[in-house]
Amino acid sequence: MGETMKICLAGTGAMGEIHVKALQKIAGVEIVAVASRTEESGSKFAEQWKIPFHSTDLQRCIDRPGVEAVILTTPSDQHADQTVMALAKGKHVQVEIPMSLNLRDAERIVDAAKRSGRICMVTHTRRFSSPHREIRKRIREGTFHLHHMVVETYFFRRTNLNMHGQPRSWVDSLLWHHGCHSIDLAYWILDEANFEVWGQQGPEHPSLGIPMDLTVAMKSRKGPLFSMAMSFNNKGPFGGFYRYIGEEETYKVYRDAMTDSEGKDVPLDGTPAFDRQDVEFASAIREGREPESSAQSCLPTMALLDRIDRVMQEGRVGQTGQARRVSQVVM
Repeated sequence: MGETMKICLAGTGAMGEIHVKALQKIAGVEIVAVASRTEESGSKFAEQWKIPFHSTDLQRCIDRPGVEAVILTTPSDQHADQTVMALAKGKHVQVEIPMSLNLRDAERIVDAAKRSGRICMVTHTRRFSSPHREIRKRIREGTFHLHHMVVETYFFRRTNLNMHGQPRSWVDSLLWHHGCHSIDLAYWILDEANFEVWGQQGPEHPSLGIPMDLTVAMKSRKGPLFSMAMSFNNKGPFGGFYRYIGEEETYKVYRDAMTDSEGKDVPLDGTPAFDRQDVEFASAIREGREPESSAQSCLPTMALLDRIDRVMQEGRVGQTGQARRVSQVVM
């Protein structure tokens, strides 16, 4: 297989652990350094996962001998600067969703990737989930005609905790992080960037300073509708719940499982999404090709999020003309 691919991991939180577990299943890949926010968390994480070097200085970790690629699972507001820095050092990068918290920084990442000639992949996990891949496949084959994609994304985040209930050092974004997953799916599944968009947001949390409830609606020029309700106030089951309402059938998706209108399981490829996406990153590097969720391919999603965010801020419906201008910029 050749030389071992040496990877620097940044972040010791929930997503850092998920990537470690996925990378351990890939032959010829080794995490040789981990960057952490505190010395204590880095030491504990490195010992647990047998990573030979750790530091609170990301650049020191990236500069370790032989490091070829970097995986960033750091706070969202650090993604853009860290990605650009790693690319400038000649490293391939996989950055957790969202790649940035605004369109301008996303464009800066794409420009940096082009200048470096290195791979820059965004961890859009839903693109690698078997149910969503199956929906996309059926639409492209013409065996499923989508009318309406309905998304419910629920968490209970009135205190600043991560998905494992651990304290966070940063505040999450309901739209630019969690909404990004589903907005990207709509664009990716339909191969459509020209949506009319509308959105509204509820009151901001008094201490977190973010809106805790959002509603987003989009209409594709191809016809299908997209409706999404999101909340950090929900008590009960949490996560992303998807319903694909089509001419032939209605499918419900949760994580890596899909059922039909009768509640029967739809047979799927059993590969976990997290495993598939890290295999894709390593394979793209080895094969010298663009990965499925390259930063360039995700730019239309960031443009849609930017329009939705502006609509929410301005309290008005996005115009078709705006959608046309966005498509000319990002396609």
